[in-house]
Amino acid sequence: MSIQAYCGEGLPHAGNSANEYWPNEYWPNEYRLLTRVGERLIIKLVKWSDHYPAFDQVMSSLEPIKKSAIAEEISNRLLSMIKEKQLRPGDKLPPERELAATLQVSRPSLREALRALAIMNIIEIRQGDGTYVTSLDPGLLVEHLDFVLSLDDSTFLQLFEARKIVEVGIASLAAQRITDVQIAELETCQARSVESVDDHEAFLEVDLELHKIITRAACNPFLKRFITSLSHLGLASRRRTTRIPGICEQTVKDHRKIVKALKARDPEAASLAMLRHLNYVEGRLEYQAQGHEMEISYLSAPDVEK
Repeated sequence: MSIQAYCGEGLPHAGNSANEYWPNEYWPNEYRLLTRVGERLIIKLVKWSDHYPAFDQVMSSLEPIKKSAIAEEISNRLLSMIKEKQLRPGDKLPPERELAATLQVSRPSLREALRALAIMNIIEIRQGDGTYVTSLDPGLLVEHLDFVLSLDDSTFLQLFEARKIVEVGIASLAAQRITDVQIAELETCQARSVESVDDHEAFLEVDLELHKIITRAACNPFLKRFITSLSHLGLASRRRTTRIPGICEQTVKDHRKIVKALKARDPEAASLAMLRHLNYVEGRLEYQAQGHEMEISYLSAPDVEK
């Protein structure tokens, strides 16, 4: 058996029968790679920064982790790097051994932290390929919040409080800035909602689309981003409310009034129509949570029909 030592540019091909990495005490950002190919045993120096473009930036941002609450601290450190744009969607994390050595934590603690982030859909662990930052799409990140919301009815009601503060103002702005094209889009949504009253999932999609159009019509990027977050969180709420008897039918009527006010470019009527709609759905949800199945009237806002 011969031993060959050299510095190479790339990692061995997948055909190698055995690979083993271990830290190089002389070059901190390099690893020795032991590869067995047939009867030859090759020791190869690998510079990780050659294979991971963000290696130097990522590693220079990491500091040793304190021994208390190690996994949680690792997760928080990686989350901070994502928030600060040091790690971006699609980036590949350095190898597990290098991350553990740099953070001065055990590999089991690192794996625990990575699994937690994977459950949150923040990173994706690909067997045999490595660990990557996900797309960080809001819909992906709040995927499990449906379960959290379903545990406590009060969270649904708190969500409606937030929606009333934001969406009522958005309706008022939209009435002042909406275009004829957007009005036509709303009328199309309105027609589709009538057709999908008995199909809860289809109705949910149309409902979301109508509210998105109104938000776009407000022409405020900050409100658009905020309402996008609320919409993702509201998926669980909408799935629940669309199954309450009579909600879809009343929502069609409410949407008609909202669109009518927007078409008239009447900010006050549009905001009141939106408030009336949200109050009704919130009230039905609250009554159901209390064990009631009765119809209730609109709350807190006057009729806006003109």
